[in-house]
Amino acid sequence: MTQERQVILEARGLSKTFLSKEGLFKKHRLTAVDSLSFPVINGETFAVVGESGSGKTTLAMLLTRLLNPDAGEIRFEQRDVFSLDKAGLRAFRRSVQMVFQDPFASLDPRFKIGHTIAEGMIIHRLGSKPERERRVFELLELVGLPTESYYKYPHEFSGGQRQRICIARALAVEPRLIVADEPVSALDVSVQSKILNLLADLKKKKALTYIIIAHNLRMVAKLAETVAVMYLGRIVELAPASSLFAAPFHPYTKLLLQSIPSLGLKPNEQPLVPQAETAPEVRGCRFRNRCPESLAICSESEPELKKVGEGRLVACHLY
Repeated sequence: MTQERQVILEARGLSKTFLSKEGLFKKHRLTAVDSLSFPVINGETFAVVGESGSGKTTLAMLLTRLLNPDAGEIRFEQRDVFSLDKAGLRAFRRSVQMVFQDPFASLDPRFKIGHTIAEGMIIHRLGSKPERERRVFELLELVGLPTESYYKYPHEFSGGQRQRICIARALAVEPRLIVADEPVSALDVSVQSKILNLLADLKKKKALTYIIIAHNLRMVAKLAETVAVMYLGRIVELAPASSLFAAPFHPYTKLLLQSIPSLGLKPNEQPLVPQAETAPEVRGCRFRNRCPESLAICSESEPELKKVGEGRLVACHLY
């Protein structure tokens, strides 16, 4: 296997369930992530797409070990993330950084930007104080912010500028992989493309691997090499981005893409109905009640994710 196709991170049978109360006594189990398995290739952008409630953010938190799974494992550079010792976990947290959806909520209003960006270097004991200061100024320039930003507070910046700060903070410890959870969804449309261009430019300059969590299909089409489509905690289609956007296989993927006319697809005559919050209690395909191509077997058994072409997996009884 060549360097370009090496797996940097792999999920194996990853599951996460939450308990929520209904009334005073009854508890309800919500399966946010259900037996997910996939590889992420070193140097590429792996996108996870789906509607709100599909489990994307829970997956992001599992991949960064902000949550522990109920079952399954994550292997980063062939090591099980959930069995790391203290030193191994510290190295993992340096190698895998996260950029959150809301840049203002993820910045501490009490600290100046210089301290915020340098905080990771302080935690990981990287460089002397003068070296960290020089590094922060370099990062500010790298993400397109003026050097005087070092002395300002988060409230003095626009949404797009705050997200640039969050990206600089993630880069400060020289990670190998960045997990970005809806990195532009909280920003004005006018600045979204600028942040996307910045992410694409940094990926080349820093030889980064990205996992992008998104519902913005335009962003995914611009950045991703591989796309996983999630529905109610399961991956229903996984394919190279070029193949998926040219010819989606799963009915849910088709509906998602048809809802974005600017992608050049035929407008959807049956708009997506509101997303359910949990998987159906009965057996069968969890998408069948919304599916325009549903078959009788869809009520009887849940389709497994299976290979249907080069680098392409689909969970559907049509294939």
